[in-house]
Formats: sequence, structure tokens, C-alpha cells
Amino acid sequence: MQFSDILGQEHIKNHLQKSADNGRIPHAQLFVGKEGSGTLPMAIAYAQYLLCNSSENKENCNLKCDKLAHPDLHFAFPVTTNDKVKKHAISNLFLTDWRDFISKKPYGNLFDWLQFIGVENKQGTIGVDEAEAIVKALQLKSYEGGFKVMLIWMAEKMNSAAANKLLKLIEEPPEKTVFILITENEEQIIGTIRSRCQALHFPVLSENDIVNGLITSEGILENEAKKIANQCDGNYNKAIRILNNNSSDAVFEEWFITWIRAAFRAKGNASVINELINWSTTIAQTGRETQKRFLSYCLQFFRQALLLNYKATSLVFLETKQGFDLKKFAPFIHGNNIEQINEALNDAIYHIERNANAKIVLLDLSIKLTRLLHQKE
Repeated sequence: MQFSDILGQEHIKNHLQKSADNGRIPHAQLFVGKEGSGTLPMAIAYAQYLLCNSSENKENCNLKCDKLAHPDLHFAFPVTTNDKVKKHAISNLFLTDWRDFISKKPYGNLFDWLQFIGVENKQGTIGVDEAEAIVKALQLKSYEGGFKVMLIWMAEKMNSAAANKLLKLIEEPPEKTVFILITENEEQIIGTIRSRCQALHFPVLSENDIVNGLITSEGILENEAKKIANQCDGNYNKAIRILNNNSSDAVFEEWFITWIRAAFRAKGNASVINELINWSTTIAQTGRETQKRFLSYCLQFFRQALLLNYKATSLVFLETKQGFDLKKFAPFIHGNNIEQINEALNDAIYHIERNANAKIVLLDLSIKLTRLLHQKE
């Protein structure tokens, strides 16, 4: 993957190329960006530039990098056990799947990856076994005498044992060894790791970048591409989901509308609490990654309602398909409750991520929402 393959982010491409050409290459870098902004493809392109720019046989080097098979290009990413890997799951055991995933979904997210390896009902982590494998890989000399590059994708999923084991190596890596940590949430990475990395923040993609990407890569008409770009909030992965009519958002919308309608009716009506209990039970039976994605979808839905309430219609891209009128719902989301709604949803995501009982977390969230929706502006 080369810089020319990456959508937008021209200033970041120029910065990385110039710094590499001038020999100013930080040994530990942190690429920070929201889902679909291109942090992973950019990291791969940058790694390829470092490995191949000074190679005696650039063509051969680029060919190996394009296949993600260069011996000096290493990957670490969240994994867990599945039907094939029963214990001690590490990235090297999933490399064939990883290469296939990147070729098909270079802008994919963690949920996409876990679905790809058949474990969407579990949470992927970067554990101490992974850290030991990284240490062993980087102790070896470079195969081709140049750089060694270690890409750690979704670095916020690194647990404390793994982070502490890698701390010394990231601080003082072997000569010509470059760490690129990729994250959607840098605050979840322990401070001692963050402080040793030079951070590079990626903005979301512009609508024009997404339109051009859809036309070039997917071969769709400009009008259709513009409509999709207007809905995806700078997230190219979401644009692909919309294009492919991914069913998850439709399911999430159905769950959300059922939830909201029950929460409205629950005030002063104890019998409706049973509906909220049943709803919580249904969602709790899905995987934790699905639950977190759904709650993130809810956050976006509430924010879109707030924007519509305050007449920022140019920023409203959400289109409902279940007979739910966003205009009628919008007045209930305002400055006096949006902060508490956001806090309640983020708390629920936090607790689910840490293996709390999902049914209890979701029911507690539902009861809070019942009160907040009836709060006056």
C-alpha cells in the first residue's frame, strides 16, 4: 500500500514523506484518528516508504509490502481465541486472515475484524503473550539491513501487563526500529506509553475525499457518492457500509426506536418497565462488541436530534427508515439533558467493556433515559 492509495490526508502524507527524506524519523509514533479516517492504511504506506525508499531493489520490496509479507514489517492487533486458535492467541497466528482483511477492508474497524475471524461475541485484546512475541521479533536483526517497523493497531486494547512489558522497548528500541501505534482513543493508552510516542492526529475525511474514493474504488455515480458522503460523518468505513446496505445499522435503528418508545411510555407506567427489561435482555444476549457499537450508534442518534433541534440542519445526515420522525423527537433532546445522556451512554460502554453484567447495565441506562427524556429544557 502506497501513499497514492490513501484517501485525502495530503498534509499528513507530505509531513511523513518529508520527515523520512530528511532522516527525522521518531522511533515511536502514535497515529490518532476516528474510525474510517485512514490511520491504518496510512501507517502501512508509511512503513512501506521507510522499508523500500532506500532499498536496493525497490520493486521487489514494494511487491512484498503490497502483500504485507515483508520480513521487516511486523503487526500486532487485538485477537482472541476462536475455533482455530484455542489458547495463547497472538497476532502471528492470524496473519493470513489479517492480510485478507486488509486487502478487503483497509478502513475497517475492530468490530469488522472480530467478525472476520468469527469472534464478534468476544472482545479482542493485546495481551502479555503478544508483548512477548513483539519483544522476540524485534530482538532479531533486520532481514534486509534497513528498518524494522512494528505496527500496533488499536493500541488502546493493550492491557496493562502488555503495556508494561513493552515500555522499555518502546523507550529504547534497537537501532533502526520504528514503532507505529494506531488508536481511535489515545486516552485509553497508559500515560507512560503515550509520553514516549510522537502523536500525529488525523482529521475525519472531507466529503470530497469520500466522494472521490467511492467513485474511484467502487465505481458508483457522483450523485450517489455525494448522498452517501453526506451521511457518513467523514468515516469511509461507514460509507462502504451504507453502499453495501449493511444490515447492522438497520437493526440498531430498530433497537433504538423500540427502546425510545418504551422509555417515553415508562414514566408513571410501571407495566412498561417489563418492556424495558425484555429489551435489555435481548440486547444483552448479543456480543459485547455489538453492544458497544449499538451504544455508539445511540450517541450519534442523540447528537443528530440535538443538531436538528437547534436548526443546524446542514449537519444532520441521519435518515430513519422505520417510520420514526426525527423532527418530532428532536425537541426532547436539548442543552439541559444532552450532557447527561452522553455521560450515561459512555458510562454504559465503559462498564460493558469491562465485562459488567450487560443486562443490568442496559436496564440501568434505560431507567436513566426515562427520566432524562422528560426533563424540561
